[in-house]
Amino acid sequence: MLDSLKGFGLTFSQMFDKRFTYQYPFEIRPTAPRFHGRHVLNRHPDGLEKCVGCELCAWACPADAIYVEGGDNTEEERYSPGERYGRIYQINYLRCILCGLCIEACPTRSLTMSNEYELALDNRQDLIYTKEQLMAPLLPGMEAPPHPMRLGDTDTDYYVGRERATTGAGEHPAPTGAERPEGGR
Repeated sequence: MLDSLKGFGLTFSQMFDKRFTYQYPFEIRPTAPRFHGRHVLNRHPDGLEKCVGCELCAWACPADAIYVEGGDNTEEERYSPGERYGRIYQINYLRCILCGLCIEACPTRSLTMSNEYELALDNRQDLIYTKEQLMAPLLPGMEAPPHPMRLGDTDTDYYVGRERATTGAGEHPAPTGAERPEGGR
């Protein structure tokens, strides 16, 4: 009996709380900074694509929403540093559950997720995003691929960076006491 009265008391106390209604299309609230929204295929500073067509994102996708076909770069047509690039890239947002496992699997950090969440359309075919729709826009100073590599002669210059390439790939100096995380040995 006492439990029922507590339950009714909770219900009645909630009845008089003020409710907030957001007028969604007109008042768009910002998302959390780490919100997983629409995918973006990123570029290097010279405009070449970061995607190397490895298909790891497609393998990691639990909903089987990603389709990737790799292609080979040539010296005449270079879309990314290295040997391959993503020739065909599609994400089916009818299947995608926005879990982020694909971005965790990407070895080149080509695939990231934006804060865009408005993905509702009335045509099923429009919810299959192609590579052209997913690619990040060209910023000032970038050149549309295909073009030769501008940041260096090897893919190490792109993916490892000039600073680490000169000190040796994979070599990191031991952290000093000030750089060690709290509680570290």
